[in-house]
Amino acid sequence: LELVESGGGSVQPGGSLRLTCTASGTVLDYYGVGWFRQAPGKEREGVSCISGHDETTIYSKSVKGRFTISRDNVKGTVELQIHDLKPEDTGVYYCAADGSMMCRLTDSGYHFWGRGTQVTVSP
Repeated sequence: LELVESGGGSVQPGGSLRLTCTASGTVLDYYGVGWFRQAPGKEREGVSCISGHDETTIYSKSVKGRFTISRDNVKGTVELQIHDLKPEDTGVYYCAADGSMMCRLTDSGYHFWGRGTQVTVSP
């Protein structure tokens, strides 16, 4: 399973972005999908995930209320809508998929990872 992230970019604080996770040649409907980010000099952290069986969602405290994860069932993709971006949101954003359909904000158990998309938030 090859994952590709898209939608990153450079925005000012308070701006919005929509990140998309696409699986090459297939759909993500039955996978648990997580979004992670890694800021320069920091460890990768989980920010949101959606389960594959009942679409349960989880958000980290730092993004809750500003990030929304969802599935596009027509396209078979998973999106991360980000509002009210802050400089501390800057980093490379990765999506990851778990064939067991689980949703969690830790790295373990995700078998497939994309290469990431850069998000930069600065005045």
